[in-house]
Amino acid sequence: MPLIASGSSLNRRQILQAGCAGALGMSLADVLAARATADGAAALQPRAKSVVLVFLTGAASHLETFDLKPDAPEGIRGEFKPIDTAAPGVQWSEHLPLLAQRAKHAAVVRTLSHRNPAHLMGTHHVLTGMPIPTVPEDAQLDKVASREDWPCYAAALDYLRPRGDGIPSGVTLPTFLLEGPLTWPGQHAGLLGPAHDPWHITQDPNDPAFRVDSLSLPDGFTVNRMNDREALLAQVNRQRDAADSLSSAGAFAGYQQSALNLLTRGEVARAFELHREDDATRERYGRHAYGQSLLLARRLVQAGVPIVQCNMGHVQTWDNHGAIFSTLKDRLLPPLDRGLSALLDDLSGSGLLDETLVVVTGEFGRTPQVNGGAGRDHWARCFSALFAGAGVEGGQVIGKSDAIGGAPVTRPYRPNDLAATIYRALGVPAEAQIRDRFNRPLRLCDGEAIEALYGATG
Repeated sequence: MPLIASGSSLNRRQILQAGCAGALGMSLADVLAARATADGAAALQPRAKSVVLVFLTGAASHLETFDLKPDAPEGIRGEFKPIDTAAPGVQWSEHLPLLAQRAKHAAVVRTLSHRNPAHLMGTHHVLTGMPIPTVPEDAQLDKVASREDWPCYAAALDYLRPRGDGIPSGVTLPTFLLEGPLTWPGQHAGLLGPAHDPWHITQDPNDPAFRVDSLSLPDGFTVNRMNDREALLAQVNRQRDAADSLSSAGAFAGYQQSALNLLTRGEVARAFELHREDDATRERYGRHAYGQSLLLARRLVQAGVPIVQCNMGHVQTWDNHGAIFSTLKDRLLPPLDRGLSALLDDLSGSGLLDETLVVVTGEFGRTPQVNGGAGRDHWARCFSALFAGAGVEGGQVIGKSDAIGGAPVTRPYRPNDLAATIYRALGVPAEAQIRDRFNRPLRLCDGEAIEALYGATG
């Protein structure tokens, strides 16, 4: 069943998309023809209003964070020691001391697993919940982003539940995963089309020059350009002829104002004004990109943004093939520990943790064997993810890996299951249906939500 039934009027989001699509030479009819609903899939009672996905790009080592193996042989166990957390019987890395004190809020899944230890392919799988449709799941290659890719979580949510309130379905910050000619797949709407791409912020929130003008909207529009009301109206008016066949001219004038409201909504604009936070709060998160990105994520959640993705670093930041112990200890784990702990504190203290799912993971794990350069290499057979909030039963460990952290010995969970968990939290059924540009029906996700996070037998 199409989102817009015959004879119905256009909503605000569709008018904005029409204006954006016009810049790409697409007609309003093209936009409307691409829309579809979750056919045959009843909405679920949501567990969360928002999801914060903290992505450790490059793949952090599970063996140095949440699944240490102190009894493993030399050359596998690494240099870090496990420490007790606030959850009885649960131990994490000694270099996550602040997070360890908040372990009662969090659950760790130690048996995530997939078959592709290539960065781009693994990133797409984790950030969309599906392998790239045009490539075999176990193909050992890297494929750059294309419009054949599966949609990221924010894009799918935007497609299935289009908004008309001026709040974007998703914001990704503070980096766009790009290295030379290689654009990491899994960051946009893929086969759903650019109208559903999440907003991307590509400026360090810790930079004194950081401001909302750095926000980029889909389809090449920027907040700076959209602040020019005449420019936006000119873009929308180019679609008047197409829109007249679907809506009266009088109604269209109202949608013009609605389209403007999408970009001038006060709550979202104010969320980017980090200078409104007091110095003590900003220091608690840490005056670095990690901490201030997580602070901004909290502000966006408060503004009602349903999916916020925080990239911890640029591409391959956590890809520690050499000097892994010094790099993690001195450069990567301390800012993550500080920022993530402050985020959990603020969400918990404000009551928002009850309605916000926090997920922390990378695209895969690292090899059990330490290599000759004192690093660990790519390993997709077993890795960990942390979950907190939105009903997650904290203080638990789900799943068990073998003695060297190389493979699950209990039920493995795929990125498809991670996706189903995120969608389930937002009340979206995995069997929801999306349609590609050829109007072919596709199941959103073939995974199963990780119900063990909520105390169920997993």
